[in-house]
Amino acid sequence: MSALEKPGAAAEPLQPAASGPAEVLAAAPVGLTPAEAARAVERVLLDGLDPEAAPARSAVPVPAGELLLMPAASARYTGVKIAGVAPANPIVGLPRITGSYLLLDGPTLQPLALLDGVALTSLRTPAVTAVALDRLAAPQAAHLVLFGSGPQAYGHLDALLGIRPLTRVTVVARSEQPAEALARYAQARGVAAAVGTPADVADADLVVCCTTARTPLFDGALVPDHAAVAAVGSHEVDAREVDEVLVGRSALYVEARSVALREAGDLLMAGVTGADTLWNLAELVNGEAPVPTDRPRFFKSVGMAWEDLAVAAEAHLRHTAA
Repeated sequence: MSALEKPGAAAEPLQPAASGPAEVLAAAPVGLTPAEAARAVERVLLDGLDPEAAPARSAVPVPAGELLLMPAASARYTGVKIAGVAPANPIVGLPRITGSYLLLDGPTLQPLALLDGVALTSLRTPAVTAVALDRLAAPQAAHLVLFGSGPQAYGHLDALLGIRPLTRVTVVARSEQPAEALARYAQARGVAAAVGTPADVADADLVVCCTTARTPLFDGALVPDHAAVAAVGSHEVDAREVDEVLVGRSALYVEARSVALREAGDLLMAGVTGADTLWNLAELVNGEAPVPTDRPRFFKSVGMAWEDLAVAAEAHLRHTAA
């Protein structure tokens, strides 16, 4: 796939529809492994994608929450993800995040495929984290402290098992039963796993935060100098999963400086205002960014449209080649 080109209030509680669920156009599953998705993300960066030139996400308030529009384009493909964030959905047993991805032919803009947007996000976000942490984590990193117990936590566990020889996972989550379920899943993958507390970051090689938290999850002073940390839970300026102590101690990496300085509450609330303190993902992948070993390395992801296009295009290529 070629490098991507530069393009030009809380909801009220929901009530189930009396007539039952509406019919929707079925979206195809993504059908890639975490490793395949990570390679697709990595490939577009190695091919010359500049994340700083990628199109911005549009966030539109709607009565149920927020509608996110994420377009991206390359010479070969164009695509857009339409994602909904509906905070009240879990009350009626529906997912908080909804969405679909429309993949188009680049030269003609004819529709090629409709993919499950939630499945795509659940795959591409861990893929991006894996690409970053493969370069930021110590070679023998074995203990992962994983905050969260939702789909992103499962996806990150699967993706990180592909880049490091994990032997131990500590799950930290608000609710005991989901945390225990994720620990059992890790055990089934052949990893020693248990439910823990935020203090367990003191013994971590990797720390990954996949939550909806709006305030720091742990004391950043506890994180060892050799550890790598990733936070993927928010793209809001007033929400963060890590504190200013960790940010101040760490080498800092983002998908794109311009987007991070607009959306990354973890950095903005810690007082980061200048691009000169940040390295972007393309620089990291291409070996231009330094990776110190005398302090933590912190990767903050907010999610970008070029990542969705990279993974969706790879899924389409594999499907049509099958």
